Order: sequence, then structure tokens, then C-alpha cells
Amino acid sequence: MTDIFTVVNVVRIFAVATTAFFVALVFTPFWVRFLYRYQLGKQIVRSDTAPIFSEMHKKKVGTPTMGGVIVWFTVLVLALGFFWVAKTWPDSPLADLNFLSRGQTWVPLAAMMAAAIFGFIDDLFGIMRIGPGGGGLRMRDRLIMYALVGVGGAWWFYYKLGFDFINIPFLGDWVIGWWYIIFFIFMIVASAFSANETDGLDGLVAGIFLTMFGAYAAIAFDQGKIDLAIMLSATMGALVAFLWFNIYPAKFFMGDTGSMALGTMLGVVAMLTNTPLLLIPIAVVFIMESGSVILQLISKKLRGKKIFLSTPIHHHFEALGWPEMQVTMRFWVINAVGAIIGLIIFLVDSKIPPISFF
Repeated sequence: MTDIFTVVNVVRIFAVATTAFFVALVFTPFWVRFLYRYQLGKQIVRSDTAPIFSEMHKKKVGTPTMGGVIVWFTVLVLALGFFWVAKTWPDSPLADLNFLSRGQTWVPLAAMMAAAIFGFIDDLFGIMRIGPGGGGLRMRDRLIMYALVGVGGAWWFYYKLGFDFINIPFLGDWVIGWWYIIFFIFMIVASAFSANETDGLDGLVAGIFLTMFGAYAAIAFDQGKIDLAIMLSATMGALVAFLWFNIYPAKFFMGDTGSMALGTMLGVVAMLTNTPLLLIPIAVVFIMESGSVILQLISKKLRGKKIFLSTPIHHHFEALGWPEMQVTMRFWVINAVGAIIGLIIFLVDSKIPPISFF
């Protein structure tokens, strides 16, 4: 017989996800109207350094950016709203939808908001053509921002939560001591950077985030981290509403405020569930995207030649003649398969004892 608490938690998850979807759906027209009114649109500034990219995307100049506000604003409103209801009317049925808790969602929410603010500033700089080449903050500056968020999260996890170990699938938890801080910062920088690089086609990164957060919601649920699973479901509900307007041809783009916020939160969630290595299959497209950029830079420095026609790699396939929506859909499929594989590894690993070599 199914445990009644399991049923209640599943209802909570779907109730919050549904609420997030409708809140985001209602909020979207107001935010889009604001973006169009003040002409907060995308600028193409890579005509000299990336002529292929500029030629393929010149038609998108002026399309509003910072659409990612819809996602993180919805999650923030629901987190604070249900928390307020739980404190004010603890006997209300809505109080059961509160998912703000110190041990599970404070840090992911705080990291998301810090990165969202940094990304918002970067988007504004890009719109106002501030920065090198008028393209907003330099990549070095963005990496510093990612690292700052990572340092804050690493301090909390290591000193407050007592994390000094990582799980290696089928081998168990391995204590790494203070190296955990370095590893944590790397994970946050890598996930935020990869999200930023993947956000280049209509609907691409939003659809990939759906598959990744879906896998991690299932992992959190299996671990008994129900509040975290609910928060991820709220994010997914908001993403579905966002994606309704963001699929090709997009009415607006996610922008750095969205990709940085969600990418950072993904890294924190991976660390909080102690499954950072499962990001290898779960975030397989992220690895492809950031890996292509890194390989391209190394090749140009060492060989003076490019490996790809354009990077990140989704632009390479565009340059080969693939329609934009075809690239997006195929990358969605690849990452969905990767997320399923990651979830299978987690479930199998959690049911068998770790392998011992001693």
C-alpha cells in the first residue's frame, strides 16, 4: 500500500508546479510589455570576431532579452508567498505548499538570486553597449562573478553543513577534506558558464533545463529532500510557461539573468544531493557546449586553426545548414537521454552496496 505521506508529497509537488506555471503565464505579458516598451533588446556585437554567428543571427537584433526574470521571479514569489502563508495561517491548506527550509532550499534559492542579479547587470550592460566591444561584461568578469557565488556556497556547505565528501557512483562517498571547497567552486563556475554558452538558440537552454531539473527533482524526492524537489518542480513549472513564448521564433530571450541564475542553482543542487558526477550524463549537452568553446580556443591558440565553424557547438550545426529548430530539438533529445541515464545510475547505485577495493 502506498504510503500516505508519499501521496501527499506528490500532490504538493504537482500543486506547486502547476501554480508556478500559471503565475509565470500571467506575469509574462506584463514583463514582455515592459521589455518592448523600453527597447531592452538583444544586440549582436560579434561581427568581427564571429562573422558566421553574426550573419546567422542578425535577424534577431532587437528581440527583448532578460526573459529569464520570468522564471526566477516566479520561484522567488512562490517561495516567499507560501512561507508567509505558513507563518501567518499555519493551519491553512496552502501552508502545506511551503518549501522554504534552511537545510534544503535556502542555499539554492540564495545562489540563484545572487547569480540572477549578476546576470541582470550583465544584460543591462549588453543592451546599453557597455563593456569591451559593447557586449557587456568580459568573460573574465563573468567567471569572477560565478566564482564569488561559488565561494559563498562552498563556505556554507563546508563549514555550516559539514560537507567534505563527494559521492562516486558505485564506490560510495569519498572524503576529500578542504579540497571540497575548490571542487564546489569549480562545479558552480562550470555549470553557470555552460548554461551561459548553451543559451544561444530559441528554446534551447530552457528545454535542457527542464530535463535536468526533472532528473534532479526525482533524485531529491528519492533522498527525502521533499522541499528541494518542490522547489525544482516550481522552477520547471515556470520554465514551461517561459518556453511557451521562447520556442522558435522566440518573443524574447532568457538572457544572462536567467541562464546564470539557473546554471548556478543546478550546480548547487548537484552538490546538495551529493551527486555532482551525475552531471556528466544529466548535463551532457552543457558539457558538449562548453567543451566545444574550450577546444576551439585551445586549437586557435596552439594550431592557429578552428575545429568548429562556430562555437558553441550548436552554432556549428547551424553553419552546416541545420535549421535552428532542428538543432534545438535534437539537443533536447540528447540531453533527455542523458538525464534518464543519470537517473538510472542514481537509482541503481542507491540500491546496491558500494564496491570496496580494500
